[in-house]
Amino acid sequence: MKEHNIQKETIVPVVAPLKQDLSLDRDAVARIFSYLYANGATPFILGTTGESASLSNRFKEDYLQAAVANRPRDKKLYVGISSNILQDSIAFANLAATLGVEEVAATLPTYYKLSEAQMEKYYLDLVEAIEANLIVYNIPATTHMSIPLGLLDKLSFHPKIVAVKDSERSMERLEQSLRLWKDRTDFKHYMGWAGACAHSLIHGSDGIIPSSGNFAPAIYTAMCRAVERGDTATAEALQQQSDNLGALYQSNKSLGESLWALKVLMKELGLCEPYMMPPLYALGQQEERALIEAFHALITKESIKLNIVNHV
Repeated sequence: MKEHNIQKETIVPVVAPLKQDLSLDRDAVARIFSYLYANGATPFILGTTGESASLSNRFKEDYLQAAVANRPRDKKLYVGISSNILQDSIAFANLAATLGVEEVAATLPTYYKLSEAQMEKYYLDLVEAIEANLIVYNIPATTHMSIPLGLLDKLSFHPKIVAVKDSERSMERLEQSLRLWKDRTDFKHYMGWAGACAHSLIHGSDGIIPSSGNFAPAIYTAMCRAVERGDTATAEALQQQSDNLGALYQSNKSLGESLWALKVLMKELGLCEPYMMPPLYALGQQEERALIEAFHALITKESIKLNIVNHV
């Protein structure tokens, strides 16, 4: 059965923490998860920010096991199952379900351009074959396809399709989405575009999924709490902090380059190393130093509180 949580959720699309030999850094997983849960955020592994398209099935299984081991019994964990191979997505989703994961997320496969009918058939074939509930993940920046809102609305009435994570950068689409779903008690709208977090929460989104939450989750949990109590001024001030932090590691960078920069900032907080899984690579020491200097200048100037837990 679908359930609706009135409290706004902060969900963080977690990076894939790597050692220099490109194996999973399990100690970093523990540090990151402890930090996120302590700040009221829920981890979402193996999404776009988690470099999932570059990871082997063995690595994904190792990461899933480590994530589950670091999940408190009373806390949620979201897992990405996206693959160009339907059977791999099904198998991984069912592995996650056996480990207690209740909701998984999937983008469209990314190689072939699909018709609307093919998109619908894909998601129905997927959801009928898995044990967990499904979050449909729309991200045209990587799939090069936009899932039509009419199709999403149709899928939303399937008893096991419980939410959409929408990372499409369109205010018009956002407004139309909220008109469709803000009053639904059985289907959630999660905003995956960090620049629209406050706006989406104020106007009815159930949660936000910002990559900056990897190093600054407290900003987003505070934003959610502000919206819940009707304090839009605070939510919008926190949105400005989010925008400034996002610009630090995203401006003038490709998506892949920004993921490296994100890990650089996380390293500065003692969370993980900035190693990347090929085909993504580091930009270089000069760029790294400049980023770290700009980061410290910004958080000092704006008195941004990151709420790092003591043992991180």
